[in-house]
Amino acid sequence: MAASKDNPSKSGAPDDLAVSATEGMLGPNPFVGVRPCDILATAQQIGAQAVQHPTLLVEQEAALARELISVLCGNATLTPLQGDKRFNDPAWRDNSLYRITLQSYLAWRNALTGFVDRSALDDKSKERAQFVLSLLTDALAPTNTLIGNPAALKKIIESGGASLLGGFRNILTDMLKNHGMPAQVDKTAFEVGKNLAASPGAVVFRNEVLELIQYTPATREVYARPQLIVPPQINKFYVFDLSEGKSIVDYLVKSEFQVFVVSWRNPTAEQRDWDLDTYVTALLEAIAAVRDITGSEDINLHGACSGAMTIAALLGHLAGRGEKMVNAATLMVAVLDSTAESQIGLFATPETIAAAKQNSTAKGVLAGEEMGRVFAWMRPNDLVWNYWVNNYLLGNTPPVFDILYWNNDTTRLPARLHGQLLDIFTGNLFSKPRALTILGTPIDLSNVKCDKYVVAGITDHITPWKGVYNTARTFGGNTRFVLSSSGHIQSLINPPGNPKSKFFLNSELPASPDEWLTAAQTEKDSWWGNWRDWLIARSGERRAAPESLGSKRHPPTVAAPGTYVTQT
Repeated sequence: MAASKDNPSKSGAPDDLAVSATEGMLGPNPFVGVRPCDILATAQQIGAQAVQHPTLLVEQEAALARELISVLCGNATLTPLQGDKRFNDPAWRDNSLYRITLQSYLAWRNALTGFVDRSALDDKSKERAQFVLSLLTDALAPTNTLIGNPAALKKIIESGGASLLGGFRNILTDMLKNHGMPAQVDKTAFEVGKNLAASPGAVVFRNEVLELIQYTPATREVYARPQLIVPPQINKFYVFDLSEGKSIVDYLVKSEFQVFVVSWRNPTAEQRDWDLDTYVTALLEAIAAVRDITGSEDINLHGACSGAMTIAALLGHLAGRGEKMVNAATLMVAVLDSTAESQIGLFATPETIAAAKQNSTAKGVLAGEEMGRVFAWMRPNDLVWNYWVNNYLLGNTPPVFDILYWNNDTTRLPARLHGQLLDIFTGNLFSKPRALTILGTPIDLSNVKCDKYVVAGITDHITPWKGVYNTARTFGGNTRFVLSSSGHIQSLINPPGNPKSKFFLNSELPASPDEWLTAAQTEKDSWWGNWRDWLIARSGERRAAPESLGSKRHPPTVAAPGTYVTQT
C-alpha cells in the first residue's frame, strides 16, 4: 500500500528494517569516534596474539576444520543467533548449497571469536577485538552478495530484472547525495511543518541560540504551571512533535498542559565558542519569557539526552545560587554518570579523545553527518548492511519512517561544547560535586532538590539504563526512576495503546540497579500516562486557557515550527 503524503508513517506498521534501525540510531551523545588507525591497531593486536600463541591458533584451526567436515557431511547443527534476520529466507534451510554456505560462514565466524575469547588480551582489548572482528565478519556475510542472497535472486526473477536497475539507481543516488552510505529513509515522504512538527503554535521568543515555541491550547482549561521541553543539540527539536499519534507535544497539549519547546539554532563555525554556559544562559532567557507569558513564578522543565545534560547543568547552577524557578524536572534517556559500560566509550582513550577535540576545533563544529557515519559502523548489520541489501540487492526504495527521517535531519555541535562534553564524559564530572562549573557556579547535583522523573530504556545501548539509573541517584530530593521496555528512541517515542509496551516502577532507589529491577513492578502500556499523572500533581490548578499566544512583551511572530528548525 502506498504511503500517505499527509502522514506517511500511518500507512502501516514500520517494517523490520526501520524498527531495527531505531534501536541503533545516532542519538545525541558526546561521541569520541573511531579512527581507522585504532581499528588497525586492534587488528595488529589480534595478529600478535596469533604469533605469540601458535598453539592456540592451531587448536582453533583444528576445531574449524572439524566443524567444516561436519558441515560437508551434513552433521553440523550450527544455526544463526536468535534475532539474526539476515538468514530468514527458507532457502538457507531447504537448499543444501545455501545451508552449507551458511554453516561454513558461522563456523568461520565462531572460530575467530573463539580465538579472541581464549587469547591473553585483557577484557577491554578483547571487547575492542571482537568489535573489529564483527566489522569483518558482518561485511563478509554471504547475504551481502547478490549470488549469496536467495531473496535477491528471487526478486530479480520475479521483477524481470527491474530490481537490478532499481539497485543500480539507488547506488548512484547514494553516491551523489548520501556520501556513499546506503540511505536509511525516503526523505521525499516528509516535510517539516506539514506531516512532521505540525502541532499549531508560534515562536514567542528568539535569541541567538534558540527559538521558543508556544503551542496552541487544545482544551478550555489548562494547568497554571507551564511545561518547557529542551531537545538535544545534535538533532532537531521535533522528536517531541513527530507525526500524528507519536507527538509528545500533542499528548501534553490534549492533557491540558501549557507547552513550550526550545528549538536550537544549528551552529556554524562562527559559533565555535558556544559551550554549556552559552546554552544555559539562553535557557534562562527562555524560562524568563515563559514565566512572563504565563504569569507563573516557576516552570516544569523536561529534556532528553544532551538536552537533559543541559538542564542538569542549569538545575545545578540554580541550586548553587539558591534560585527556585524550576518546580519539577524530567530527564529522558540521559546518562550523567559515565561509569556504566557502553559502546560509546569502546575506543575512548586519551589519544582518541584528543584527536576528537582537535578535529572539531579545526572545523569549528562537529557535524551530525560525521557522527551518524560513525554510529552506523558501530552497528553495521542494523545501520549499513540491512540497507545495502534492501536498497541495492533487492532494489527497494528506503523505508518511509518518521523517526528515521528525524534521525537523519542532524545538526552540528560547536567545537567548544563538543570538547566540554568529552571532558564531562571522560571525567564523569556531573557525578563529582563541584567538579563542573556553570556560569561561575560550581555545581553539585545532590543539592538539586526539586522533584525529578528519570526515564531509561532497558535495551538502550547508547545511554545504558544502569547509567541512567546512576543519574537518578546523583540528584538530591525526590526522584522517580522509570524503566521502559524499549531501546533509546523507542523509549522516548512511546505513545499509549501499544499492547507490547510496558515499563517498570520501584519507588526505592537502592545502590544496585539490579536490586532495583528485581523489586520493581511491571506496568502495562506506555510510561507516558504515568508521567502525565506525575505532571498533573506538580502543575498547579486549572484555569481558563489563554485566548492568544505570547504576551505584550513577547508577541507571537512566525508560526510553529519556526525558522531555526529549517536551517541547514
